Amino acid sequence: MIINFFKIKKNFLLIIIIILFQFTVSYSIAVEPDEILKNSKLELRARNISKNIRCMVCQNQSIDESSSPLAKDLRILIRNQISSGDSDDKIYKFLVKRYGNYILLKPAFALNTLLLWLLPLAFLIVGILVIFNHNKKYNKYINKN
Repeated sequence: MIINFFKIKKNFLLIIIIILFQFTVSYSIAVEPDEILKNSKLELRARNISKNIRCMVCQNQSIDESSSPLAKDLRILIRNQISSGDSDDKIYKFLVKRYGNYILLKPAFALNTLLLWLLPLAFLIVGILVIFNHNKKYNKYINKN
């Protein structure tokens, strides 16, 4: 019995270590040295913008983290626009016009994104109601017996 407990504890610890390792690996940055702007303030702006832009290939990574060719092209495009003097807002509007709201990792709260923002809340409410209803039926069943 004690031996099984230590095996389970050892396996559990191994799983926790693997999960923690995955968290540290996922924050790698894919920006290549030839993309980096010489002006550190402009580079910081480019990095902040690219952290908020979704990679259309990877879909749940920002282009700052992605190593896909499209992400690299978008990073270069953003740096070129920054170098030419465009504002952050103008760059975001250009990307949204070209790729749609999906390219933003945090889309604006607007009429066309209303469903995107409200569905998680709706699912939470439905989940709470299902759990409440299940517990109510279970308590009735227990009280009968």
